[in-house]
Amino acid sequence: MTRRALFAVLLLGAAACGGRGGRASTAPTPEVQETATTAQVDTLWRQAQHQVRRGKWADAQKNLDRVLLELQPGDPRIAQAHFFLGESYYAMGSHLEAAREFRKTSDDTPNDPLAADALLRVGDVYADLWRRPELDPSYGQTALATYQELVNRYPGTSAATRAQGRIADLQERFAYKEYRAALYYFKLKAYDSAILYLKDVVATYPRAAIAPEALVKLVQAYQKLGYKEDVQETCGYIRRFHPDAAKSHGVCPPDSTGAS
Repeated sequence: MTRRALFAVLLLGAAACGGRGGRASTAPTPEVQETATTAQVDTLWRQAQHQVRRGKWADAQKNLDRVLLELQPGDPRIAQAHFFLGESYYAMGSHLEAAREFRKTSDDTPNDPLAADALLRVGDVYADLWRRPELDPSYGQTALATYQELVNRYPGTSAATRAQGRIADLQERFAYKEYRAALYYFKLKAYDSAILYLKDVVATYPRAAIAPEALVKLVQAYQKLGYKEDVQETCGYIRRFHPDAAKSHGVCPPDSTGAS
C-alpha cells in the first residue's frame, strides 16, 4: 500500500462517521434517482469509505461526488467527503484538484476534526509538485506558506507538529537552491552576484546544512575581489559558529587574536 493510500486509510478510521456500526458494502453502486433517498445516500457513503480503504480511487471519486450533491448543509460527512475526495485526486496524480478539495475541508469547516490534517495535505500536495529544487520554486513557496498557515491556525495539534518538520525540510531545499545559484555565478566569475546569493543563504537559512559551505564560498568570493575586511569578519563568524568548517576547508587566514 502506498504512503498516500495508508494516510487515507488511517484518517478514514479516525473520522468516526455515519455507517460506523455496519460492514462496508461491496455491492455495485445502486441506481439512484435524480434526488437520492437517505438510504441510498448512506449506501453510497459506505461504499465510498470502503473504496478509499481499498485504494479504489476512481470508484471512490465517483461515489463521493454524488454524495456531496445529496448531503444537506451541516452534515458532518461533507468535510470528510471533501477530504477523501482530495485523497482520491492526489492518489491519481491530479494535484491541483486534490489541493482544492483539501482546502474545502479546512476553509469551509475550520472546526472539523479533519481541518488541520486537510491543511497539512494542501501543503503536501504543493511540496510534491516542487520535487526538484532547481525548478521554479512557486509551488514550494505555496507549500511553505500553507504549512506556516497551519501552524498559526492550529497550534499544538499533531498536524502542526508535522508541518514544522516539513517546513524545516523545505527550508533546506530553498537554501540548497540559493547555494546552487551562487555556484553558477561563482563559476562565471561574477563574484558580486555570487556574494548576494551566498549572503542570502546565510541570513535566511542559518541552520541549513549547506550554510557552512555557503560561508566558506563567501570567503572565497571576498578573496577573489580582495575584500580583506569582509574576509576577516566572515572568517571570525565561521570560527565562532562553524569551527569544523573553518578547519576542514582552510580558507581563512590564521586568527591574529589567538582565539581558537
